[in-house]
Amino acid sequence: MNLEKNKILIKNASAVLTQDDTRRVLRDADILIEGRRISGVGAGLEAPAAEVIDAKGKTVLPGLINTHHHLYQTLTRNLKQVQDASLFDWLRFLYGIWRYIDGPAVDISTRVGAGELLLTGCTTTSDHLYLYPSGENNSFIDTEIKAAADMGIRFHPTRGSMSLGESSGGLPPDSVIQDDTEILSESERVIREYHDDSPFSMCRIVLAPCSPFSVTAEIMSQTAELARKMGVFMHTHLAETEDENEFCLREKGIRPLEYMEETGWLGRDVWFAHCVHLNDREIEKLAASGSGVSHCPVSNLRLGSGIAPVRKMLDAGVNVSLAVDGSASNDSSDMLGELRTAMLAARHKSGVGSMSASDVLYMATRGGASVLGRDDIGSIEEGKAADLAIFNTDRIDFAGTGSDPVAALVFAGASHIADTVIVNGRVRVRNSALTGVDERELTREANRVARGLRVKAGIE
Repeated sequence: MNLEKNKILIKNASAVLTQDDTRRVLRDADILIEGRRISGVGAGLEAPAAEVIDAKGKTVLPGLINTHHHLYQTLTRNLKQVQDASLFDWLRFLYGIWRYIDGPAVDISTRVGAGELLLTGCTTTSDHLYLYPSGENNSFIDTEIKAAADMGIRFHPTRGSMSLGESSGGLPPDSVIQDDTEILSESERVIREYHDDSPFSMCRIVLAPCSPFSVTAEIMSQTAELARKMGVFMHTHLAETEDENEFCLREKGIRPLEYMEETGWLGRDVWFAHCVHLNDREIEKLAASGSGVSHCPVSNLRLGSGIAPVRKMLDAGVNVSLAVDGSASNDSSDMLGELRTAMLAARHKSGVGSMSASDVLYMATRGGASVLGRDDIGSIEEGKAADLAIFNTDRIDFAGTGSDPVAALVFAGASHIADTVIVNGRVRVRNSALTGVDERELTREANRVARGLRVKAGIE
């Protein structure tokens, strides 16, 4: 199929949540897609030979953007040994399983996570892949890039790294770390082979040392230098728990954000996951530097890490996006569900008026686009990428919600599965099912591989 000539006409949408600069909501509207882009938004649109999608009784929104994930973790969800563990204990246990991750496990976990995201309205995802166990080659990121392309999701994979093992005072076991030379050479290779900074790109590489407690200061600084030399963005975890703050104060004599500043990790080309434990001065520094944040409310609540001061960040001008985090701490890749949790968590922390449904939708669309450095996704406007999610709101669980279609998707709904999802002009979810994917077989294979990991680790 010639994608550039492909046409899709979405007709009679009950509501179109444009997420443009004024956050317009259109009623009884049409959207015309030609090739990879949106070519028309309005009423009474016509397009001979176009595939027509009837959106009566449905709400259309820009594809949601997930800015932090660990897709390999879909194979280690809800393990009973760490269901009630805090982050550092949780990590120490799971490293004992993750050391057995191999290429087939990376492949199947990427497909599962990408499939879940697509089904819940997400069209663009990042992934933080920092795990390269001893004895495995460096092709994990190549494997997940291919799997994500097969699933049809827009992808910002991050070439992660860990270089500070237990023997040197770090948290991860030495069996899952790499040396600096290998990390930097592989980072450069992946950028050269896969990074595409053209408009509507489906793959942009990011460099992403794992965290202050799993990499050296040298690799943090050298990674920043390489990223800026090659024109790619940077990403890492930051201030997720008080344990991390205490680690940085004990080992480095400064708090995590100051450590990031010392190693060259502030700027418009940087975004951090979590940022739960920042003070007011640090929030102002984030805003002034243009650095972004991935807010991961479900994961932070699940691990008891706390609730990020999102309202303060937004008011200060920080670029805040939304993310599901890894599936071992969420324990799903439910992007629409993350919006509701983000709204409720912020209200618990900062008051009922501190976070609206409109605000969390903006974080999950325009906020995500901003954090990833993209101006071609995140809204339904002419010329933007044809990334759309359509949710059926003509259901009993949405009865009575018609006064505010934005709030309806966040406040109501017993299911977060989209009716239709379009990525780059291609239908990837139709009738609430992945297109071209046997979901049952994918689930069975993932369960088989997940059990194999547990057996190798001696916990089953």
